[in-house]
Amino acid sequence: MVIRGVGGRIINIMRRTFLIFLLILTLSLLFASLSHAQVQTRLRVFEASNVGTGIDSSLKDMGDQFKSLFSFSSYRLLKEEMHTLYPNQPVSVPVHPGRNIELTLIGQHRKVAEVRVKIKKEQTDILNTQVRLSPGRTVSIGGPKHGEGVIIIALSAQF
Repeated sequence: MVIRGVGGRIINIMRRTFLIFLLILTLSLLFASLSHAQVQTRLRVFEASNVGTGIDSSLKDMGDQFKSLFSFSSYRLLKEEMHTLYPNQPVSVPVHPGRNIELTLIGQHRKVAEVRVKIKKEQTDILNTQVRLSPGRTVSIGGPKHGEGVIIIALSAQF
């Protein structure tokens, strides 16, 4: 009789432990999927050139980055958009006739979002790269020639 009582208690303890473990696992998977479900991005496309001087007023927050990374005298904003990225769902942004920028969230780990950035010219990739975005930080990518300068893409994220 004593053995049966002890065995029953052990089974009850094992059941409770298993249920608690299952609950913790389920909640952690739920929270992980919710926190990794989307990333809010800010895309700015601008032209950098040596024709004229000055920085577009909407790009003033990037002035120090321009001075340290680029040797152009003029920066003019061409497009600014906010997009919410979801895993493996590309967002296409038209930037010029026949040219698009495609953004795809390919992963998110803790405080870093991995985004694939493509510049397409008539459905052909002319740039295909991957960047890691941290909240509040901006990544700049040099692009193709445009007018008398070049296109530069600035991408940042909040999550």
